[in-house]
Amino acid sequence: MLFDTHAHYDADRFDADRDQVLAGLPDRGVGLVVNPGCDIPSSRMAAELAERYPFLYAAVGYHPENSAPYVPADLDVFRELAARPKVVAIGEIGLDYYWEENPPREFQREVFRAQMALAEELDLPVIVHDREAHADSLAIVREFPRVRGVFHCFSGSAEMARELVKLGWMVSFTGVLTYKNARKAVEAARAVPLDRMMIETDSPYMAPVPHRGMRNDSGYVAFICQRLAEIKGISSQECEEITFQNGKRFFGIP
Repeated sequence: MLFDTHAHYDADRFDADRDQVLAGLPDRGVGLVVNPGCDIPSSRMAAELAERYPFLYAAVGYHPENSAPYVPADLDVFRELAARPKVVAIGEIGLDYYWEENPPREFQREVFRAQMALAEELDLPVIVHDREAHADSLAIVREFPRVRGVFHCFSGSAEMARELVKLGWMVSFTGVLTYKNARKAVEAARAVPLDRMMIETDSPYMAPVPHRGMRNDSGYVAFICQRLAEIKGISSQECEEITFQNGKRFFGIP
């Protein structure tokens, strides 16, 4: 079975057929999925969806793009949601310097640090979003040596991936691995040991080849697994088993 460690089923692109897609995932070889929130409403929805499907788990937090409403009292909301048994991480949190209209960088860093501290308090892993903010993301991670986490949809260099591995962190790869121009992602995947890798779709975004441009869902994680297996020189079955067990261990799923 496959483990899609990052998919947003709270997204409005699933409004028309969310339950149909989720109910059909086990028949498509998907055994586990983690749905991270991006703000308070989506975190609540992620937690509620996880309670409806045995294979679905949730994470809660403010995505950097959605962090503008943040006030410190919001941490109490995430703390309450994190007490639910199927909430397994704080996320997706981090920094995004790509869009000029995003919240100010200093504010993003404040929210990131606050949520890292919450994860440390609750002894939960974190799911980090890092876009065009590699140096600052890594610097903040280093401020919290007791927090373990994953850089999802990894877009950094092979050297950065090695640094994360040294810190005890995980690195997760998406359908970008299947794209023709994915040299940087492929180099990073080659640099990461098999026991520190996870795979994800980041649904409904970034569908892998041969479905690029379509709405993504967890059933397509198989294409990412196949490509990662080619890069690492192992069989798809080995990749499936390794990444499944890595994800279970990282998120503390029995």
